[in-house]
Amino acid sequence: MTRRSVSWRLITCLSSSPKLSLNVLCLVVTVFVLLQIWSFHITLQPILLPPSLLTYLNNHQQQQQPEVSHNDCLMEKLRESVTFLPLKDLRYSNKPLEGHTWFMSSLYDNQTKGEVQYQEFPSESSKGKLLCLKGFDKHDGSWNYYALAWPQALPVNASLKKGLTFVSYNHYDYGNMWHGLSAMVPFVAWSLRNQCERPQRWVLYHWGELRFNMGNWLNEIITATYSQEPEFVRFGDENTPVCFEKAVVMRHNEGGMSRERRIEVFDLIRCKARNYCNISSSNTSKPRIGMTLLMRTGPRSFKNVSAVTNVFKRECKRVEGCELKVAYSNNLTFCEQVELMRNTDVLVSPHGAQLTNLVLMDRNSSVMEFYPKGWLKLAGVGQFVYQWGANWSGMKHEGAWRDPFGETCQFPDTDRRCMSVYKNGKIGYNETYFGDWARSVLGKFRVRNMEEVVERNHDGCRC
Repeated sequence: MTRRSVSWRLITCLSSSPKLSLNVLCLVVTVFVLLQIWSFHITLQPILLPPSLLTYLNNHQQQQQPEVSHNDCLMEKLRESVTFLPLKDLRYSNKPLEGHTWFMSSLYDNQTKGEVQYQEFPSESSKGKLLCLKGFDKHDGSWNYYALAWPQALPVNASLKKGLTFVSYNHYDYGNMWHGLSAMVPFVAWSLRNQCERPQRWVLYHWGELRFNMGNWLNEIITATYSQEPEFVRFGDENTPVCFEKAVVMRHNEGGMSRERRIEVFDLIRCKARNYCNISSSNTSKPRIGMTLLMRTGPRSFKNVSAVTNVFKRECKRVEGCELKVAYSNNLTFCEQVELMRNTDVLVSPHGAQLTNLVLMDRNSSVMEFYPKGWLKLAGVGQFVYQWGANWSGMKHEGAWRDPFGETCQFPDTDRRCMSVYKNGKIGYNETYFGDWARSVLGKFRVRNMEEVVERNHDGCRC
């Protein structure tokens, strides 16, 4: 008998007997319900595993759980291991500006020949670590501190400042125009090499001591150069470190920079200052030759201002197109100083901070400088800063006149104690020498001007 014939007989039998069909259906339903109950009961019973497998799983779970806490413990140990060192290292107080200096002495600068010396955090040299600072002492830099820390393990209680921070060390001060500008020049040079990046804030140090402001002239220069007023970091608690997402540190001023790099920086500063003050760079409103006597009051001022003025007025009149102005920088706003220098080709001034304005003249302009008695022998190399500044900014320093007469010192004129007598002395005049000198300088400038050697700043600023 075939399988097909058997199936056919079974169907015929069930269809011929309704009662039998009903019984079969009840049986199928009953079996299905019993199977479901048994399946549910099985799932409620614990799974019995071999003892060896159960031991392995228990041990593996115990090994997994401590791994998370171990990472947390490692981060905590890294935070606690951050070591803060004094910003001012007194071991190097006898040579504070040499090599790594006494400021952040454990770290060395990055430098390419002719470029600015700087430190950057995080960087390859810092192995990816951030710079952290703490302390707010304004009188002793050895009580202010620095450290490096991993971004994932900042010191306990530390806050993080986002964006770029400029950290400046100045061995002199930020109130003096020249000393302050010298500390800012390397930052501008760094920005020129880094897509004109601007800082969100500044941290200022003098001998490791915190400073919270700049002189007004310097503040305006920074505001003009970076198109924003500088913000200075203030530390609220000596035990609360502040870390910086990105920081650039300068501690050598313009040291190491080539003349070409310095000229680039001063070109940018000059251009940005004129834009900031809405001063045109066209020659239509500019005298053919502008001569300015930028005077001082008090120390290192001229004893007889009218006599000196008359000498230069006479010589200026002899040159066609020459215009003479007499001004005192302490009576001028920042933008008035910028405009005055824009119209100055020959700057005549005693040695002093007001001469810092020379960087705002057009390139190849001339500078004439005057000193009281005694400076040449006793003032040291600092007396030449404006000669250097003229060279670095593309100007012509036409020499200096040193008054042979002045205050009398009770010691030999080579005795350093005499400098306290000579430092703030006043300056006399020599009519014949001043006249010949002015005539020579004006003549040389006139030749340069006719040969179109004087470089005017007509192009837009680089940044």
